[in-house]
Amino acid sequence: MTRRAGAGLAAVAAWAGLLGGLTGCTEDGRSPVEIALPGKPRSPDEAIRITPEDKAKDVPADGRLVVAVPEGRLERVVVTKVEDAQEEGVPGSIAEDGLSWSPDPGSARLALAAKYTVDAVALDGHDRRQARHTTFTTFVPEERFIGYFKPENRSTVGTGMIVSFGFSHPIERKVDVERAITVTSEPPVQVVGHWFGKERLDFRPKEYWKPGTRVTVKVNLRDVEGAPGSYGIQDKTISFTVGRSQTSLVDAAAHTMEVRRDGQLLSTVPISAGSPKTTTYNGKMVVMEMFDVTRMNGQTVGFGGEYDIPDVPHAMRLTSSGTFLHGNYWLSPDTFGSSNMSHGCVGLRDDKGGGSDTPAGWFFDRTLVGDVVEVVNSQDKTVAPDNGLGGWNMSWADWVAGSAVA
Repeated sequence: MTRRAGAGLAAVAAWAGLLGGLTGCTEDGRSPVEIALPGKPRSPDEAIRITPEDKAKDVPADGRLVVAVPEGRLERVVVTKVEDAQEEGVPGSIAEDGLSWSPDPGSARLALAAKYTVDAVALDGHDRRQARHTTFTTFVPEERFIGYFKPENRSTVGTGMIVSFGFSHPIERKVDVERAITVTSEPPVQVVGHWFGKERLDFRPKEYWKPGTRVTVKVNLRDVEGAPGSYGIQDKTISFTVGRSQTSLVDAAAHTMEVRRDGQLLSTVPISAGSPKTTTYNGKMVVMEMFDVTRMNGQTVGFGGEYDIPDVPHAMRLTSSGTFLHGNYWLSPDTFGSSNMSHGCVGLRDDKGGGSDTPAGWFFDRTLVGDVVEVVNSQDKTVAPDNGLGGWNMSWADWVAGSAVA
């Protein structure tokens, strides 16, 4: 008994000597020993460490979000994002050892222009419960960009439809933007993006879509930096369905258009293409828009005052530069099938106001946005791939070469 008591007294004396040698103090006036003494409770900010710091501002999108304790274990962590006046919980999990919490991989990137709140409860090494509440705000960009896209959500389109994005600001970081847009299909096929300059990105498969294919486009551009200081604003999903297969072959020399449905010839329709002075583009073009009636003014496409027709019926746009396949009531009916008289468009016989039983009305009623119209034997060049949805005029190798990520 005496030896044990003596050993205990010696240990106490040694501990006292160690305490005597630690005379320095921390900035808040406490000695390191006071902080480290076994059993002494920590302050909440010592017991639960949260990054970013409380009330931090201008936190970047790639800033770290983590909750940790030096001892004990976390009991509960709730992180809430407040964005555009909407609250949303940030999913995450506590590590198996209980010492840290981190967001799920899909939520690790912070939203810009948002406020976050963090509420955490933990038990320290002596089963004392601590709680901490912090807030921080993320960087608010001065410039935002959006992507205008085709086709419309939930639409039914032709087999030649190309998913096309036009951006409101030039894109410098093409890799990041292209990766933020995914185009998938059922049944699955490879879909690749192709950049035309800095403001347009199109997606298509190697061959035309198969009828019945369902295509999903996920646009995760929100807070993606497209150029220094310019961030995306969209986060949405759209889908469309591919309808039956219909392709039309316009032979400018023969003045005819063969319309095929699922490979079978439906009809051969007489047409009038561009005149020798204003020829029609060759190549594959995709129906972009359809109008029961529209105005066509030559001044808008570089023809001055040569024509201004306020009521062109059954008009189907083929290029962004102004090529249409449309009804025509002002030319003599015997023009169609015998001569080319247009300013570059492809004309079909029609009645004023649009007849339902005319060649133009028949074709219009059987057409979808996304159908392919190919022109051959015209004395003109092949339409440029970025003029409308002309990407089918590129080889697959050239198309893939225009991707930033392929």
